[in-house]
Amino acid sequence: STQSGHYGRGKKYPHNEFGLLGNLFLCRGQPGKVIHVTAKFRTGSLNFISCLNRGLAEDIPDPVAVGGTFLLTNGKAKLHVMPGFSSCPLNSDDDVNNWLRFFEMSGPLTHTSVFVSKDPGLDLRLEHSHCFSEHGEGGHYHYDTTPDTVCYEGYFNLADSIFRVDPPSETHMIGRD
Repeated sequence: STQSGHYGRGKKYPHNEFGLLGNLFLCRGQPGKVIHVTAKFRTGSLNFISCLNRGLAEDIPDPVAVGGTFLLTNGKAKLHVMPGFSSCPLNSDDDVNNWLRFFEMSGPLTHTSVFVSKDPGLDLRLEHSHCFSEHGEGGHYHYDTTPDTVCYEGYFNLADSIFRVDPPSETHMIGRD
């Protein structure tokens, strides 16, 4: 379920662990060509990034990796924040969703995002986006909750290559939404 409110607003986030899961897009920060995308409302069930990713997957046979930033300039989004590492194993999507803290947060929200149209056999998460704001809200982006009023503006670039560092010896599909 989604909670309304602010996690740790006005307080320092109390957790500093890193679980060694990171989807990163690295660049030199040089000026150049980008892909500029805008959307003024949502008509289907897919979130902004999933729509872009599906278009790539349907039209291009090889994996395409994309990174960039996007703004949710108007509307609200369902986000989660982690409450610190779980003291017990998370063995199902329900376990993960019951452990995470979900919130509905208001734009404007600035996101960084990485998505890959198809997994090239590296056991990748195909989409990962996090956001922050100047009004103290942010977290892991799931989707907007105001499809009739949401506005997005994004700037993206294509990756030259895709790497997987230190793949796990065993994998699963738990918590991959």
